[in-house]
Amino acid sequence: MKTTTLNKYPLNLTSIILLTLITSGCVKPEDIQKLSGSAQGTSYHISFSSKKDIDLKTIAKSVEAEFSRIDKQLSNYRPDSAIEQFNASLSDQPQTVDAEIVSLIEQARSVSIASHGCYDLTIKPLFELWGFTKDELTPPDEKTIKTILHNVGLAQLEHLDANHLRKHNPDLKVDLSSIGQGYSVSRITGLLEQQGIKDYMVEIGGELQTRGQKPDGQPWRIALEKPLSGERTLHKIITINRTTPLAIMTSGTYRHYFDVDGKRYSHILDARTGKPVTHTTVSVSVLHDDPTLADAWSTALLCLGKNAGIEAANKAGVAALFIEQQDEAFNEYASDSLAKLEQVSIK
Repeated sequence: MKTTTLNKYPLNLTSIILLTLITSGCVKPEDIQKLSGSAQGTSYHISFSSKKDIDLKTIAKSVEAEFSRIDKQLSNYRPDSAIEQFNASLSDQPQTVDAEIVSLIEQARSVSIASHGCYDLTIKPLFELWGFTKDELTPPDEKTIKTILHNVGLAQLEHLDANHLRKHNPDLKVDLSSIGQGYSVSRITGLLEQQGIKDYMVEIGGELQTRGQKPDGQPWRIALEKPLSGERTLHKIITINRTTPLAIMTSGTYRHYFDVDGKRYSHILDARTGKPVTHTTVSVSVLHDDPTLADAWSTALLCLGKNAGIEAANKAGVAALFIEQQDEAFNEYASDSLAKLEQVSIK
């Protein structure tokens, strides 16, 4: 008898698999201002302080407006979004696309190349094939996978200029979820900085960026969860002593998966094989100046797994922490750049 268990986690604009990051440490309510709410199928939390008077309502209104704008551009869960309109087009002629989308695709393309194609934004048909989009696992046969793989690959998407893309395969579909939430973090932090705010922590669905420090001069401290399904336990604390912006993005295989007859199917798909990854790397955290690239890299490195992932991270100079599960043990491995990262400690 076939038995299937789905471990649910919110579907959102960013990668399906997220490792939650939570802030730790106490602050006086009068010293720091906070905003929180729901967006992109998940929650967001913003903490900041400023020596100048800040209108919290104005910032809140700007944040909500920006989330709405991003959703209309990048969401793969609404048919009227700009990216879904592009996906719906079956033309192989040049198409006019917002420069924002073209830029995100090209940033992701650089990471895709560095991952030897394991990470690829055109993986959407494979998610649909496996039933991950509707949370209904339907493992396909080899022949069907090979057929669908013909419709996967950024090499089939040509970048013509800042506002034009061309599909060489009309059936190509782009999914920006693996880079969109990091990009959203960058946009929200940009709103704060436009108001002259230099001390903040912005978190969306566990993906975050910090700058500056807390009002009492203490550093931002971020808690990493132990990568266990059905349980939330503190694993590591990242102390950020630097005051320049730092993004922390994490992808994991342990929050969203299917169990079928004793076999686990991760939602992380290798675009080269069309199948879920099978390695034992359960979590990758990337620390980077750019939250958009950090988001893409965390997914790409998780796709590759510890061995190939560390090689790729070292070659690209990406600071990354890999966690690999061996039975009940969780072993940690750091890329060269993480080991050399200054003013940041992980304990």
